[in-house]
Amino acid sequence: MRKNSVKNTRINGEVQKVLAEIIRSEIKDPRVPEFTSVVSVDVAPDLKTCKAYISVLGDEYVAAEALKGLNSAAGYIRNQLARELNLRNTPTITFVMDQSIAYGVNMSHLIDEVIKSDEYRHVDDTEDGQEDR
Repeated sequence: MRKNSVKNTRINGEVQKVLAEIIRSEIKDPRVPEFTSVVSVDVAPDLKTCKAYISVLGDEYVAAEALKGLNSAAGYIRNQLARELNLRNTPTITFVMDQSIAYGVNMSHLIDEVIKSDEYRHVDDTEDGQEDR
């Protein structure tokens, strides 16, 4: 896999920032929830295509509806992106659902449960007279 150049990395960052602002403030589709995040953006080196990784707070149905709403507004989003960014080509945007934030939250909850059960077990051991040495 080819490593991104400094220019491509900078373009990815700018497209991500502008895309997040467009989705947050200009998309009025009720299918796109307020808590829609642009996790990362991968713009092709030729600036023709762009994959935008999106994360939505909610269940799978909410995420699927948000993806439908974003895909239906893709032309408008691309037009706004062209107005904001001065690129040689404005990339065609493909939205991809990214579940990494939901996965991280779920893992955090699981870790918290393990810590609580471990503390509870430790309290039971000390009450039985089996203190740690």
